[in-house]
Amino acid sequence: MRYLATAALILLTACGGTTESPVVAERPRNIVVIYADDLGYGDTSAYGATAVTTPNIDRIAADGLRFTNGYASAATCTPSRYSLLTGRYPFRQEGVRVLPGNAPLIIRPGTTTLATMLHDAGYQTGVVGKWHLGLGDGDVDWNGDIAPGPLEIGFDYSFLIPATGDRVPTVYVENHRVVGLDPNDPIEVSFGDKVGDDPTGRDNAELLKMHPSHGHDFTIVNGISRIGYMSGGQAARWVDEDMADAITDKAVDFIERNREQPFFLYFSFHDIHVPRVPHPRFVGATEMGPRGDAIAQLDWATGEVLNALDRLGLADDTLVLFASDNGPVVDDGYEDQAVEKLGDHDPAGGLRGGKYSAFEAGTRTPFIVRWPARVKPGVSDAIVSQTDLLASFAALAEQTLSEQAGPDSFNVLPALLGESNEGREQLVEVSATVALRDGNWKYIEPKEGRAINPNVNIETGLNEEPQLYDLAADPGERENVAGANASRVEQMRSLLETIRTDGHSRGGL
Repeated sequence: MRYLATAALILLTACGGTTESPVVAERPRNIVVIYADDLGYGDTSAYGATAVTTPNIDRIAADGLRFTNGYASAATCTPSRYSLLTGRYPFRQEGVRVLPGNAPLIIRPGTTTLATMLHDAGYQTGVVGKWHLGLGDGDVDWNGDIAPGPLEIGFDYSFLIPATGDRVPTVYVENHRVVGLDPNDPIEVSFGDKVGDDPTGRDNAELLKMHPSHGHDFTIVNGISRIGYMSGGQAARWVDEDMADAITDKAVDFIERNREQPFFLYFSFHDIHVPRVPHPRFVGATEMGPRGDAIAQLDWATGEVLNALDRLGLADDTLVLFASDNGPVVDDGYEDQAVEKLGDHDPAGGLRGGKYSAFEAGTRTPFIVRWPARVKPGVSDAIVSQTDLLASFAALAEQTLSEQAGPDSFNVLPALLGESNEGREQLVEVSATVALRDGNWKYIEPKEGRAINPNVNIETGLNEEPQLYDLAADPGERENVAGANASRVEQMRSLLETIRTDGHSRGGL
């Protein structure tokens, strides 16, 4: 009703009403979160890339507000996705880590999520694409109703890649059921002992069209070996080359079906996660091989959503937020020439580290907000986090969060709308260790471990000694100044411990 009243006032003004000033939309008619996978800070031309062009992502940036200090909560996917939907840092709940494909749902029904909040505010809610937050209660029967899942935590509709493309089960799940399943060919999944007689990459490498570089050598599906074992479900198994088309079609269909009412769409790409197998029409789109071509495919899918909003007359009053779940990785388990063909391209955009890393490239990602009815184009250096979407969008939709909801979600709405350059003061970044950003200071908690992850050749940020960086003077985190700033180190260590032990970082709880 609040949206209808605002719309009526806008219409009155347009028809010569007596209001004395233009009406600014109180809240967007629609909200679309477009979430890339493993896309680095420097992987789009909007953030300076030249080896690949991303005209549709650039279009969001040209029409919207591009953030230079926008963060995921973690340097890996499941924890970041958990934080985006719940407004909670991943260490708040045991077991929030990169999940196997048969893990139970880690967001418990009854938890306030971005979807439950926006559903209560009158939005039709949908999720399309990669999920990787678990499904079911711990013993998933892929041949029956699969619940709990997105529909139990606030979404009205879901079309999912259950985990990742490199993990079984390699099927789509729409609402509570596997799509296209033949009941006479039941699915069985295991991440322990082998099930069924399907060939594996370990034993049948001659059947592969893409070979693993490390791990990823279990059941072969579509010529690609995966993590985990799967048997059955032959008619339901996806074809990797068609995945972007399949989920993009579902996202556009959701927009078209809900064009007459406010909606929230969480469109979660699989690209550019491994295995990188873009559709043939994108093969050769760049000189960087499948990784670069997957970026081009991701950009195309982004454009399809933008085009649907344009075609239906919804673009001006739809808030679109584009971000990535963590930083970049080049070789993440398959021989796809990503390393050999990288050339001068810098996926991290000058930052240090990448996926899995405590350094900035692990969690600082592209982060762009477009809402033509209210947000003026520009660039912002305000510190904002995906964890803040719950509290910020609740303020936008005039919803009140309970004291228990979103304990780490801050209302940074003025920054997201470009009405203030003040975002967060502090920000926790989670990887194999934990880091705290406080203004321009970055503290990395000491932890033993390898300095470089040998599988992916990325600096982990692990060090037995505390690390402190002045990001204003040293954005590449090259000079550890902890030794010269003992009091600052102790202050930030203590603050991080308080955030952990208090169970929240948002004030007033």
